[in-house]
Parts: sequence; C-alpha cells; structure tokens
Amino acid sequence: MAYSVPTLLLSSMEQNNVRHRCKPQEEDRLGALTDDILLSILGSVDLATAARTSALSTRWRSLPWLLPELNLHVRDFLPVPCPDYPLAAALRIFFYSKIPAQHINQAMASLTRAARSFLRTKHSRTVTKMSLEIYLVGNYSHDIGPLVRDAIDNGTVRELDLTIADDKDFRCKRADMLQKARVVDGFFSTYPNVLPCLTRLHLYNLRFAEGDMLHHTLFDCCKQLQHLSLDHCDAGDGSVWQIDAPSSGLRVLELRYSYLKRLEVLCLPKLELLRWEVWLHNETPLHFGSVPCLKELFLLCGADIDHPGFSLSQLLDGATDIHTLTLNFQGEKLWIQPESRQLRAAFSKLKKLSIQGIYVEFDLLWTINLLEAAPTVEIFGVEAFEHPCSVPFWVRVGVQRVQPSWKTPGFTSCSKWQLRELHVASFSPLVGHHMLFVREVMGRAPKLETVLLKENEEPCRKCEAMGALPTPIGGMFPRGKDEQDAIARQLRDKRIVSSSSAAKIVFKSIASTVVF
Repeated sequence: MAYSVPTLLLSSMEQNNVRHRCKPQEEDRLGALTDDILLSILGSVDLATAARTSALSTRWRSLPWLLPELNLHVRDFLPVPCPDYPLAAALRIFFYSKIPAQHINQAMASLTRAARSFLRTKHSRTVTKMSLEIYLVGNYSHDIGPLVRDAIDNGTVRELDLTIADDKDFRCKRADMLQKARVVDGFFSTYPNVLPCLTRLHLYNLRFAEGDMLHHTLFDCCKQLQHLSLDHCDAGDGSVWQIDAPSSGLRVLELRYSYLKRLEVLCLPKLELLRWEVWLHNETPLHFGSVPCLKELFLLCGADIDHPGFSLSQLLDGATDIHTLTLNFQGEKLWIQPESRQLRAAFSKLKKLSIQGIYVEFDLLWTINLLEAAPTVEIFGVEAFEHPCSVPFWVRVGVQRVQPSWKTPGFTSCSKWQLRELHVASFSPLVGHHMLFVREVMGRAPKLETVLLKENEEPCRKCEAMGALPTPIGGMFPRGKDEQDAIARQLRDKRIVSSSSAAKIVFKSIASTVVF
C-alpha cells in the first residue's frame, strides 16, 4: 500500500490540531501570497517540514509537490534527535558514523517513501535540481536507484547533488573501504544515467582497486560534475592519482584525510578551488599541470616532527594565477621550507593570504617572508593555535617542539606593499611576539587601513568538554574598552613603531566589536 508523505509524517490527529490552530485571518494572509513566494518559503526548510505544511489548508495541500528543488537528506528523516549537522564539511564523516544502525534503517525507509511520493506524483512540476543524501545499506539502493533513474529519464530531475554517507569514520579498515567502493561502483553501474546528471558528488571511505576506474567514473562519465568532495578516499596506500580531464567542467575539488602520496592535476581547465585537508606522506602532496582557472588553494595538515617540509614555490609551479591562498598547520611543525623571493612568480597575482594554525608560542615574524614575496596582497591574516584538547605531536612523543627555522625578513620591498587589511585571529596581547608582529606590519605597510584583532568566534567543543581549562598562554582576549585602548596605544607608540600608521584598530570578540 502506497502512502503519501503527509500521512507518513503527520498523524490524522496532528493534522486536525494544525487546522484547528490555524485562524481564518492567518490563512487569509497566506492566501494573499503568490505560489512563487510560498514555494520560496518552503524551499528554506527541510522536506519533512515542508510536507507537514500540506495539512494547513487546501491552498497548501499541493505546494510541497511543486518545489523546483527537492532535498532528500537522510539526516532529516532520523527517528530521534541527533547531534547538530556540522557546518564544517570535514566533520560530517563523524556525524554520519555516530548514527545507530537501526536509526539509519528507519531514516532510509522514510526517505524512500518520501522519494516515491515526490518523484511519482502526477502533479509534480519539473525538479530542476535534486539534492540526495543516502546510505547504501540493505536493499535501499535497489529502491532509491530506480526512482532516481526514472526521474532522470522522464525529465523530472535534470541536476543531481549526491552524497553517499557511511556509518564509519576515518578509522575505517581497508577491507571496508574496498567493499564500500564496490557497492558505490555497483550502484553507478546499475543506474548509469545518474552519472551524467551529477553536478555535485560527496563520497566517503572508498578505496578504488584501480585508479583508472576512479578517473573514468568521475571525469569521463560525469559530464556535468562541478563539485567533487572525497573524504578518506584513494586508490591504495602511497598511490599517485593523475587527473587529466581536458573536457571536465569541474570547478571545486576537495580531498580530506587521504592516503594518496601525491595528486597530480595534469589538466582541469575549469578548476577554480582546490582544498586538501590532511595528507599522510612526507613529500610534496600536489603537482599542477594545466589549471588556468585555479584561483583559490587551501592546504591543511598537522605534520609530525619527521616531516622534512617541501618547497611551496615548486608546488605552485603551474598555478600562478592564484589570488587566495590559505595554509593551516594545526598547531604542529611547519611543513613548508623557508623561502622568500623564490615565491614571487607564484604569488604574482595573490590578493588574500592566510596563515592559520600557528602554535601560540611560535614567532609570527617569519610569516612576513611570505608577505614580502607577495606585495600585491591586500588582505593578510594569521591565526594562532592554542587548544588544550589537542596535544601536539612533539608532546605526545616527548621531544622538544620544532620552532620555525625561517629568518626574520629585512623588509626590502615594503614600499611596494598593497596591504590594506591585517587580520590576527586568537590574538594574545601577553605574548610579546604577537604585539611585535602587529607593530612591524603597521609600521611598514604604507596603505594599511585596518588592523583586525579577533577572538576565536567559534568556541571549541572539545576544549569546553574538558571542564576547567588552564589559563591561555597569551592571557584572555582583551574585552574591556580600557584594556583595548591601552593595547591600541602601545601598537601606535611612536617610540616603538618605526613609522606612524593611520590604520584603525578593531577588537572583535564574541560579544562586541570596538574600533579605535
């Protein structure tokens, strides 16, 4: 027996209560709105909530089935409350892995019934885009697959955003990764018309036995694919993945926690953003060939003490049009070798440079070597790292921490700096080198307009869960206006700063923003 989504999600008693609570004058107000406005409102909530609104009145009865975009996310069909869905994509694998198996089954059963109702209803208009988040467990792939296949064949769905979640995190065993890859490949082989329709794809815990299969599936078959995210996916330990796809329209490529030894992007003509979080081999993780549209690069990794580092200028050879570069060291050893002038070619068009995850006791002056090599930079940000919940590698193995080996630059070309904004996150005024760093930049950047000193805006849940935390090494972020004024005066003190600066100094805490 087939059920409609409202019947599944809302009992008859609840429907009567909803109608009873809805006053005539409220219904009249909504009745004055056009269908396009009402659909826009429904499009901002999850599908389960949108389906419930069909019980409000006869006007709303068919509206959820007219949505131009359909979001079928397994997290919206879970039978019990679950942890908040993380905004950071790197944390979602932990979200998916914490859901109990019985809840996954219940959610997938409800999602399947909802998909059947929305994709097979006669009065549904064309869904220009569908976002589908599923687990490939049990026989649900055999239920969801035909529904999606038929919706694509009859023109109901033209673009598909697909996430295939997994019930394991990064500690997934290699045998499980191989099995998961076979399941995913089997799904795509059984329903091949899904691949050409994909515009966005997010996969977890896959180990492709053959690299060619990975390339063929993602680039030869996915003609519309623009955004690809691979978490804990590879083609074997220490494998090299070469991407040579001159016909690909891929614009965004994201890799997280991969056992790949190296990614070689030989040709991706439309690639605009590449993000790689955590590589596990001590050598240059990237090689670029033809990437004429690459504008943004994000690299994050906490290197161990034995990591020799690599040449950033060599890594960026072939990607000289980058305008936004972010490097994050997660409070560990720096994994780039000391350079300055060698980076000028790669940094020739750089506009925004962010150096994050610098251990709070590390000197910040070394970062000015990078600024020296990039006089075109207009926004320069540094972020100190101090997390009691994260024990640095050198502490875990009982050795002395590795200080940056970069020499303090001589500021030979500071007159050419285009720097307009300096951002310092996790600012610690009691750490002398933080104050020294800000003074040096303020005194050397002739076009500097704003110095933004920031407290961490998002409290770390793991640190908070530890209970009583030790006092931060750099002290608490200055909150009182008197304390902030005193720090601003020190930063502008002509007896200390080499030259005066008219830049405004902004203190941004969780609670307030104060400008001096």
